[in-house]
Amino acid sequence: MKQWKPAASALLAFSLLLAGCSSEQDAVSKPPATQNKQEKPSQPANAAAGSETSKEIPDAVKKPLKIAAIVQLSIGTFSSQYAQGLKEQVNEFGGDVQIYNADNDLSKMASYVENAVSQKVDGILLDHGRADALAPSVKKAVEAGIPVVAFDSDLNIPGVTVIDQDDYSLAWNSLRTLAQDLNGKGEIVYVWVGGFTPMERRNVIYEAFKKRYPNIKEVARFGNASQNTALDTQSQMEALLQKYPNKGDIDAVFAPWDEFAKGAARAIKQAGRDEIKVYGIDLSDEDLQLIQEKNSPWTATAATDPADVAKLQVRFLYQKVAGEETPQIYSVQPHLVQKSALPEQKVSMNDIGKYVEGWGKSDAAISAWMETLSKEQKK
Repeated sequence: MKQWKPAASALLAFSLLLAGCSSEQDAVSKPPATQNKQEKPSQPANAAAGSETSKEIPDAVKKPLKIAAIVQLSIGTFSSQYAQGLKEQVNEFGGDVQIYNADNDLSKMASYVENAVSQKVDGILLDHGRADALAPSVKKAVEAGIPVVAFDSDLNIPGVTVIDQDDYSLAWNSLRTLAQDLNGKGEIVYVWVGGFTPMERRNVIYEAFKKRYPNIKEVARFGNASQNTALDTQSQMEALLQKYPNKGDIDAVFAPWDEFAKGAARAIKQAGRDEIKVYGIDLSDEDLQLIQEKNSPWTATAATDPADVAKLQVRFLYQKVAGEETPQIYSVQPHLVQKSALPEQKVSMNDIGKYVEGWGKSDAAISAWMETLSKEQKK
């Protein structure tokens, strides 16, 4: 995987697609020039992450680290696989991680950050969250000397590394496939909810997509985030199918979250509306099972490996604790997974690399001493 190049190519494509869209992407995807002199696009991923060549374990990470992982909302198998990735990587390094779920309450999330600072943890991991709610608490952590690495957040605080899935590319890969399959014309449903940084970014591309393909019309939009998002989406999609009962009323559904895609796909399949196809974002083992079901409407999804993203986030944190330089932002390269590319036999996330070119474990944020540290824990 090459840092920056996927995001850069996506930005170029989007700038040609819509100038206004391009400017917003640049604002989010490019670090301030005054803060990131060490982050050169031409550098390999490990160099940009400040990797050291010595295999000697830095003193700062020899002790078991106490880490607080604070998530905005934990729903579905994507979240569970992300959490599992965090635990596996921290355990491999001999540390301890406590995961705190804010249940979509940003004030509670900020409170968890404050508590972590008070407890003098060795590091803080953030999953989602918004800068307007978290910035004051995160700044306290930085001032206290506690390293912070965030995932899918709009934080822009010097010293805080923010990683993302390149949400612009995720949305464009899925929407472009939808447009090609419809031959640029059709009626679609958009399942979306605001209030989450990655969803807001994906919506930027959706709005550009509508201008790029004016003959693809949005006939309905709905969506909400809850502890039963997939089930709620299924119920809402069932009602929508009754409102649009005829073939040709709806050609496709764009669901930029796998919980939305699961609910929509189940409703469509149960209604026998096999002419309607679902295009999503995100992927998990549960999603793969649904995609591979006979007559499943879920046709394609753009995704990264949630467990791999979590492990990358942990490695950046350990590099920070060790005193190594890390980038302020880092985008993980997403991939398009199409039902047509998968075999008839059931596959898991561990198998995707056999069928999707480029899918695999990230080699970023790996320092030579990490192998030694892992071996020490196995003794």
